[in-house]
Amino acid sequence: MKIIIIGGVAAGAKTAAKAKRMLPDAEVHIYTKDNYVSYSACGMPYYIAGDFRDWHMLLIRSIEEFEKSGIHIHIRQLVTKILPADKKITVKDIDSEQWQFVEYDKLVIATGAVALNPPFMESRYTNVFTLRNLDDGIAIKNAMDKAKHITIVGGGYIAVELVEAFVKNKKKVTLVEKAPFILSMFDEDISSVIQDYILENSDSLVKILSGDTVAELVGDENSVKDVITSKGYGFETDMVVVSTGVRPAVDLAKEAGIILGQTGAIKVNSRMETNLPDVYACGDCVEKINMVSNLPVWIPLGSTANKEGRVAAINVTGGVEDFEGVLGSTVLRYRDLNISRTGLTEKEAVQAGFDAVSVVITKRDKAGYMPEVKNVTLKLVADRRSHRILGAQAIGCGDADKRVNTVSIGLLQSITVEELIDADLTYAPPFSTSIDILISAAQILKSKLG
Repeated sequence: MKIIIIGGVAAGAKTAAKAKRMLPDAEVHIYTKDNYVSYSACGMPYYIAGDFRDWHMLLIRSIEEFEKSGIHIHIRQLVTKILPADKKITVKDIDSEQWQFVEYDKLVIATGAVALNPPFMESRYTNVFTLRNLDDGIAIKNAMDKAKHITIVGGGYIAVELVEAFVKNKKKVTLVEKAPFILSMFDEDISSVIQDYILENSDSLVKILSGDTVAELVGDENSVKDVITSKGYGFETDMVVVSTGVRPAVDLAKEAGIILGQTGAIKVNSRMETNLPDVYACGDCVEKINMVSNLPVWIPLGSTANKEGRVAAINVTGGVEDFEGVLGSTVLRYRDLNISRTGLTEKEAVQAGFDAVSVVITKRDKAGYMPEVKNVTLKLVADRRSHRILGAQAIGCGDADKRVNTVSIGLLQSITVEELIDADLTYAPPFSTSIDILISAAQILKSKLG
C-alpha cells in the first residue's frame, strides 16, 4: 500500500508515524512545501522569548529519523492538484520548478491552516511578519533582537504569547485589536480582566488599542516606519507581527471535489474520511464536532491535530477508530497569569440555543496560610433546563488550568451542576482549599438555577 500525506507538521507527521507502525510494509510519503517536518509550532513563541536558545529543540523528529524508520520525506514540494479519478497528485519542486505525477493508494490531507492576512500584508515591507511555520519564528526572533518597538495586529492566543515574549525581552509593544477586548474567544467579563492584568503587569511596555484596526503602514522602500489606525492614531514602529487569525487551508481539497462543512473546513466523518474514496483529512484543515453543542466547529489546535492524525492512520491502514469531537480546551499564559477554557462560553451557549446561566467567583487555589497561595477566577456555565454543565473559563496566578481540566472530563459525561457538587476532589493545604473553587462555583450556580 502506498500512503501519501500532504503536510508534515502535527497531523501529517502523526499520521505517517502511526501508519508505519500499524502497517510496516506500507510505503509512506510526506509531501510538504516547508523546509521542516514534525516540529512544535506551539513552542515558537517561547523560542522567541528566549526560554531556550536553540530552535532545533522544536524539531520533534528529524528528516533522517523519519527516513530511517522507512517514511519518505519530500520537503519544498508543493502539491498543486489532487486527481481522485486517477488516484494521483501533481507535485511541483519549489527549487527546480519541475513537475511530477505521484500515485497513491490512500491519500491523507493535512494541509493545516493559513494566515488570514489583512490587505496591508500585500506590501513590499520586509519587517512585517506572520507566525505560521518554523522559518517565521526564526525570522521574528532575529528581527526582535534589533527592534525597540514592535506592533502586534490581532489579540488572539498567539498574539498574547508574543506580547509575553517581547516584554520579556524589554521591547515596547503596541497591540491593535478590532474587538473591544483581546482574547475574544473568552466571555468579555473574563477577557477584560485578562487585558487589565497584561496592562498592569507589562513594566509599562505594552499599549493595547482595542476597538481599532490598522488602516495603513507607512515606510520607505523596504521597511515599515509608522502605523496608522482606523481611528487616526499614529505611531512609529520597528516591526509588525500580524496575528489576525487563520483559516483552514482547503483550496486544494475544494478543487478536487471534496465537500467542505458549514465552517469552511473539510467535512469528514468520525473516521476522518472525506466524501472521496480513499481520501482522508485531519488536523487544522478539517471541521470538528463540538461535543457539548453537537454542532460543527472549526477549532485549530495542535493537541487535536495529533489525535486526528492517529485516528486517520488507524483507518487508513485497515483498522477502525472514531474521533468523536472536541471541547475546545485551551490554556495559555501571560507571565504569571494562567488562562484556560473548555466547552462553551456563555455567549457560545446562548448562540447554540441553550438557556445559559453562569457564575463568576474568585477564590484562593490553596489554603490561605500556604506561602504559594494565589487567586483563581472561575466562570462556570450551565443550562437552566437540564442543569448540565456547558463550559468553564478560569484565569489566575494559581492553578487555573487544573480546574478547567477537571470540568473537561465532566463535559464528556454531560455532568450536571448537582453531580459536580458531589465530586470527590482531592484536598490538602498545598493543593486546594477544603472546598475547592469548582465546588463553590457549582453550589452558587445551583442556587441560581433554583
